[in-house]
Amino acid sequence: MKKHYIALSISLMFFACGANAADFYLRSVETKGLQRVEKETVMAYLGLKTGQNVSQSQLDDAFKNLYATGLFSDIQMDTSNDGTLIVNCKENPLIGKRVFDGNKKLDDKILESEVMSKPNSIYNQAKVQQDAQRIIEVYKKAGRYSVKVDPKIIERKENRVDLVFEIDEGSEAKIDKINFFGNKHYSGPDLKDEIMSKETRWYRLFGSSDKYDAEKMNYDKEMLRRFYNERGYADFEVTSAVAELAPNGKSFILNFTVDEGPRYKIGDIEITSAIKDLSTEKLYKEVTFKKGKWYNSKLIEETVTNITEELGKKGFVFVDVVPSFNRHDGVIDVTFNIQEGERIFVNRINITGNTRTLDEVIRREFRLDEGDAFNVSKIKDSRRNIENLNYFSKVDINSVPVDNSKADIDIDVTEKSTGYFNVGLGYSTTNGALVQAGITETNFMGKGQEISLDASVSQRTKDYSFSFTEPYFLGRRLSAGFDIFYSDEDYQDESSYDTSSIGARGRLGWNYTDDFYQTLRYTLREDEIKSVKDSASEYVKKEKGKTTGSIIGQTLYYDKRDSALRTKEGYFLSFGNDIAGLGGNEKFFKFDVKAVQFYTIADYWTFKFHANGGYIVGYGGKDVRLSNRYYLGGSSLRGFEFGGIGARDKKTDDALGGNWSLYGGTELAFPIGLDEAGIRGRTFFDIGALGKPDGINKKDVYYSSKPRASVGFGFEWYSPMGKIDIDFGFPVMKEDYDEREVFRLNFGTSL
Repeated sequence: MKKHYIALSISLMFFACGANAADFYLRSVETKGLQRVEKETVMAYLGLKTGQNVSQSQLDDAFKNLYATGLFSDIQMDTSNDGTLIVNCKENPLIGKRVFDGNKKLDDKILESEVMSKPNSIYNQAKVQQDAQRIIEVYKKAGRYSVKVDPKIIERKENRVDLVFEIDEGSEAKIDKINFFGNKHYSGPDLKDEIMSKETRWYRLFGSSDKYDAEKMNYDKEMLRRFYNERGYADFEVTSAVAELAPNGKSFILNFTVDEGPRYKIGDIEITSAIKDLSTEKLYKEVTFKKGKWYNSKLIEETVTNITEELGKKGFVFVDVVPSFNRHDGVIDVTFNIQEGERIFVNRINITGNTRTLDEVIRREFRLDEGDAFNVSKIKDSRRNIENLNYFSKVDINSVPVDNSKADIDIDVTEKSTGYFNVGLGYSTTNGALVQAGITETNFMGKGQEISLDASVSQRTKDYSFSFTEPYFLGRRLSAGFDIFYSDEDYQDESSYDTSSIGARGRLGWNYTDDFYQTLRYTLREDEIKSVKDSASEYVKKEKGKTTGSIIGQTLYYDKRDSALRTKEGYFLSFGNDIAGLGGNEKFFKFDVKAVQFYTIADYWTFKFHANGGYIVGYGGKDVRLSNRYYLGGSSLRGFEFGGIGARDKKTDDALGGNWSLYGGTELAFPIGLDEAGIRGRTFFDIGALGKPDGINKKDVYYSSKPRASVGFGFEWYSPMGKIDIDFGFPVMKEDYDEREVFRLNFGTSL
């Protein structure tokens, strides 16, 4: 580039001296050095006519115009005494081959679409430098900020060159740390769980969440807004989101500054209508929230959708339902204003960006079809549905008017990795040393299906499973799937036997609402009680052998938790029952219920209240076998060993389980200054009782249905390996024959 500017300066000075300041009578133009460019082309760009006087400024402009074409690397102009203008040009070479060298992470096709210098086009150094910068920008979007691009040319015959972009891709720009400022009610770890960007950790080797992406950071701001808006913070705002380069110059530190604002409860709820003859009285049943509850933007949107759909059923298709809010004294009054909308219909729904995901996977999440009345509320719901698939890092939906009555809807998505690989090592007091590994694909072959393979091996257990789930069975909102499983467990310490189970399960699930859903299942399995010790209880010995269970069951769930992982508020209810005996040789009825309530006060002090109950009974002359009974202790009743309470053989001390169980308690989790590491403290009170098993002679066993209780303290750690619980429990209500356990270490998440 410098070479050309120098040539331009020298030529201008030379030309100014030769032409002097007087007008020049242009008799003719002579061109030299042209190979591919025609003389007529040069004359056209000069813009000069022969047989006329030409001023100095006209000659200067002619020179600049010719150089600006980019056709020439050097131009010299001179005049002769006979009125001839001599133009000596050195043409820019023609590009022969164009090559990208060193690019491994980005395909040639991606780079080709960004580069303006094409084969068989004129080489222009300024344009090539712009191309190099475009390549750098593409790499930055892919998370590589240390990329270097050096364009080089290889000279060939006939004034041709090969253009080579030498690329040093550098390392990916990782995220060293994510900081939050201004957050008071929710801690940094809580907020980190809600955004897409993640801090670099070794176990994210196969993912992309820890790679810095400016667009992803913008989406993080929206996810934070949703998180707070759905929990009462209607005025929440991300006041600043800045990515600063770390001292190493290769990674980033993300800083989010937030203003939580006050937390609001719902005040008065009103529905008004600007449409004549439209009664709003019956529309109040479509409201999904109540006065006195915390403000929740998601429920506001659901109510808008419900009212819109209900009005559509009544023939009011072209309406807009617009919520308005009145804030006062920690309360928000909500008014839904029904207005007449424009008469616009959906013409076409166009989907782009999905190179892997099938169109139908996206279309089935859309609340509008081609030909439907255009509805802004349903488009918002559609965007949320598509984003909740978790297949895309970005979802853009735009409407494009076609005419006065129609509009196209353009959906542009950016796909992300949907495959996950996990591996873990650990230790628990129940199962000893353990190794876990698994692989999951949530968008199998782009069809939206989920497939997973998991294995867990410890000193006491072996578990292997394969699962497949189709979220839209028969083209409907039915979740269907199956599981194949094998397990082997060692109960030698508790009951002097081992047990194994192999089988398969079919599943069908559906939602009544977003929070209320049901699953139906059928399980066919073979259970075996084996490796029974000679010294085992007679009640254990008589059950040695294999049995076949053919079991049909269902469970109803009602889930109002704010988060399934680190719950702060809300509640969870479930009721399930199973019937065995539709084939096989096991016959029983089983019922299980669960209720959990969470409540958080200031400074992240979270109370958890829970109650669980279960009952199993045999029929047709069949007793309930050992492997199907209830056992209490361990994680279900801390301070006691697994199977530590309930009926126990007087001679062998083997635990025999029970036909019913009832347990619950309360727990308080609180910060201990290690929130950044994901560690919190807790105290607890557990209480439970276990019923007598079938076919037991009271003379042979220790048994009491009196409740047992314990108190204690511990820690919960959301570690890279998953959730780890460390507890110290101390029985306060117990029997002499109960097996106690002060210290307990447990891996995995439990409700």
